[in-house]
Amino acid sequence: MELVLHGVYTALVTPFRDGKVDEAAFRRLVEEQVAGGVTGIVPVGTTGESPTLDYDEHFRVIQLAVETAQGRVAVLAGTGSNSTAEAIKLSQGAQDLGADGLLVVTPYYNKPSQEGLYRYYTDVAEATKIPLVLYSVPGRCGVEIGVETAARLAAHPRIVALKEAGGNVDRGSALRQAVPESFALFSGDDGLTLPFLSVGAVGVISVASNLVPREVVALVQEWRAGKFAEAEARHRRLYPLFRDLFIESNPVPVKTALARQGWMTADVRGPLAPVSAASLAKLEVTLAALGEAR
Repeated sequence: MELVLHGVYTALVTPFRDGKVDEAAFRRLVEEQVAGGVTGIVPVGTTGESPTLDYDEHFRVIQLAVETAQGRVAVLAGTGSNSTAEAIKLSQGAQDLGADGLLVVTPYYNKPSQEGLYRYYTDVAEATKIPLVLYSVPGRCGVEIGVETAARLAAHPRIVALKEAGGNVDRGSALRQAVPESFALFSGDDGLTLPFLSVGAVGVISVASNLVPREVVALVQEWRAGKFAEAEARHRRLYPLFRDLFIESNPVPVKTALARQGWMTADVRGPLAPVSAASLAKLEVTLAALGEAR
């Protein structure tokens, strides 16, 4: 299907059981996202623990997402790497499997220059035929897509959007000023969805929507419909969840929350570790309070 450039895209977790991808749990999770009204799903992104999946697993998760979605929601596959050649391999594989678009994170660890970033994204876009979404998350990657670089990349016909996860609303304003109106800006932080919408973002690529897809969808829809007071009230009610899903490294808390609801195990792959007792206690209080308020 066409990659819709607004709304809620869920950055899916990758469920594990006995060390392997739990395909049944993954399919159930996708079905819940479809039922929740999300615009699209993002398999094998940061939340999907892509660095710890081998090639076969990476492509299998994308295949499962495409097969389960059946065109009912868009599939935006995570295919970034700290190697341009590997990013191209992953992107071409996702394209061949039927993904509707690519979410390509900035290279991590090797910290390229802005010119290096420009060439990296241009090379991936030129090697593929489906839309590409830039993903800037300096807290994980150690490098940020500069505003001027984003504007340069936005001129490419297949580079259509940016997921901004730098935690800075002022940067969102600067990006919105620098890129064409047709170029979509998505919040990459659940807690900043509402502020980002107010400065020109069109939606969110969300972690929280793994757990509460209908709520996150309603938040974005209310804002886009001009129901600003309703959107603010919903944001304030959901904010403790948005905050505490990052009490430890993502996706440890959200997997823990999903496991508490019986969706899957809380298993993560090393070097991630299970949630600490202190964090679990805080997360359980937040989940209980949210449940009572709904």
